Amino acid sequence: MSVHYTLNLRVFWPLVIGLFTAIVCLYHVLRGSGGARAEAPDGADDADHEDGGFPLLKVSALLLLGYILLRCRHAVRQRFLPASPRLGNHSAFSPRHFREPSLGILLESYYEHDVRLSPHVLGHSKAHVSRIVGELVRAGRARGSPGLIPGGTLALAFRGDFIQVGSAYEQHKIRRPDAFDVLVPLRLPPLVALEPRSLGTQPALAPAFHGCFACALKAPPGASGSHWLRDCKPFADSFCVDVRGRRHLSSTLVLRWFQSHLQRSLATVRYSLEERCRVSLTPGGLEQPPTLHILPCRTDYGCCRLSMAVRLIPAVHLGEGVFLVAPPPLSSPFGPLSELPGGLRADAMWGVNTARQEQKLLGWLQERAPPGACYLKCLQLLKALRDLGAHGLDPAAATQWGRILSSYVLKTALLAVLLHERAPEQGWDEAHLAKRLEQLVRFLRDCLLRRQTLFHCVLGPGGAAAEVGPLPKVLREAAPVDLLAAFDNHARELAATRLLSTWRRLPQLLRVYGGPRYLVRCPLPRSQHTQGFPKDEP
Repeated sequence: MSVHYTLNLRVFWPLVIGLFTAIVCLYHVLRGSGGARAEAPDGADDADHEDGGFPLLKVSALLLLGYILLRCRHAVRQRFLPASPRLGNHSAFSPRHFREPSLGILLESYYEHDVRLSPHVLGHSKAHVSRIVGELVRAGRARGSPGLIPGGTLALAFRGDFIQVGSAYEQHKIRRPDAFDVLVPLRLPPLVALEPRSLGTQPALAPAFHGCFACALKAPPGASGSHWLRDCKPFADSFCVDVRGRRHLSSTLVLRWFQSHLQRSLATVRYSLEERCRVSLTPGGLEQPPTLHILPCRTDYGCCRLSMAVRLIPAVHLGEGVFLVAPPPLSSPFGPLSELPGGLRADAMWGVNTARQEQKLLGWLQERAPPGACYLKCLQLLKALRDLGAHGLDPAAATQWGRILSSYVLKTALLAVLLHERAPEQGWDEAHLAKRLEQLVRFLRDCLLRRQTLFHCVLGPGGAAAEVGPLPKVLREAAPVDLLAAFDNHARELAATRLLSTWRRLPQLLRVYGGPRYLVRCPLPRSQHTQGFPKDEP
C-alpha cells in the first residue's frame, strides 16, 4: 500500500500564526523587563509605551488577515473554477453545472484526513510497545513460578518471547495506534502433554462455542501411566479441572495465574522503566486478558507521546504457529452460559489464534497483487464505514452492531472475496476503490441475509490451508466455524439493513462526521450525472 504525507492546511496556518504571535509577545515581554529604564520625562515614557504596543497589534492583525485571505482564496478557486471547454456556451457559474464531489473524491479525502494512520507514528508506537513488553516478558521468565507448586518444575512459565498480532501488525489499523494485542506463549512442564479437540462437532453446544477447543492432559511418549499420574498431580491440581472423568487444562486457572505472575514481573521492572514511561496493569478478571497501560512520562520529549493499551494474552502453542488463547473470544450476545451440555465446563474452553496463518495469507495475496492494489485500503474504509454506522445508536445497539461487524469479521469477508475470485490481482487498483468497497458491502449483506454464514478462513477442511502452509491436524479436521452463527435472524437483518443504509448515505455522513469541511462543489459536464448508489436488489 503506497503511503504519502499531505499538508493539513487547517492545522498548519493557525499553528504558524500562533507561533509568530507567541514570538512577538515574548519579545515585548523581554523588552519591557530588561532592566530599569533611564529617567525620562513622563511624556517620553508614555510615548515609548505607545510605540512598543503598536507593533504587537499590527503584526497580529496582519497575520490574521493573511490567514483569512489564504482561506478565502482557496475557497474561491474551488468554487469558481474556469469553464471547461466541454461545457459549451453555458456559463461556468450556472448552478446546474456543479455537483458535490464524487464518492471517490470523498473517500480519498476521508481516508487521508480521518482513517489513514501515519506510518511514522505507528512505527514508533510498535517499537515502544516491543521494548516495554520485551522487558516485562524477560522479567517474567527469569522469575519463574516459585512457591506455586511444590518442586517448582511442574509449574507454568513464560517461554521468553512474545508474538505481536492484530491489525497494527497487518497494516490495516485505522486512526490511532493506541491499542495493541500481544500473545505471551507459556511453557508447559516436560511431563505434561495436551490432547486438544474441537468443540465444533457438538450439536447441543451453543453456536458461540463452536470455535472453541478443549485440552485434555495426556502422558508424553515413553511415560508410564501410573507414574505419570502421580508425578503430574501437583500441576493438575493447580491448573486443571475435571471434564467427563479426565483432567483438562483450565483457561480460567491459567489466566488467573498469568495475571498474578504479570503483576509480580511488573514490580520487578517498574523502576527501570520510570525514566521512559509510566506503566500499570489492569486485570481483566475471568472474561478478558489483562491490559498493560503505557503512559508517556513528563520527561519524554519524543515526537510520538501517545498513551497506549496493550492486551497481553496467555497462549499455549499447538504447533505450526497456532496458539490456544485464554479466555476464548466469545461473540455470543447472550452472555456466559451457566450450564453446558455433555458435562462440558466453560472454564475448560480455549480459543484458537491463527494470526500467523492470516498474516501469511495477506502476504501471499499482496505478492500476487500489482503495485498500488487497494486491498488493505478497502478494509480500512470498511472499518470506518462500520464506525460511521454506529452513530445515533444507543449503547446496547452499538455494542451489538460492533459484535456482528467486528474487525475480524470484516477481515474475513475481505479474504473470502479475494480467495473466491478467479483473478483477485485484477481490478483492485485505486481507480476502482469505490466499486470494490461497494462489492464488500454487498458481500456482507449476502452473508447476513442470504447465505447466513461467514466461515473462518483457516479452520476446517474448507480453509485456505494450501496458501498458509501446514496446520496442526486438529485444525485441519475441525468442523467449519461460522462467525455469524451466534446471532439470530432478527439481529442479522437489522445489521444488514443498517449497513446498506449507511452505504447509501455515505456522502452525507462523510460531510457531517469526517473529512475536511472545505470540500465544495466542482464543475461537471452536462452529460455526466452525480454518482449515486445502485438500488438494493430485493
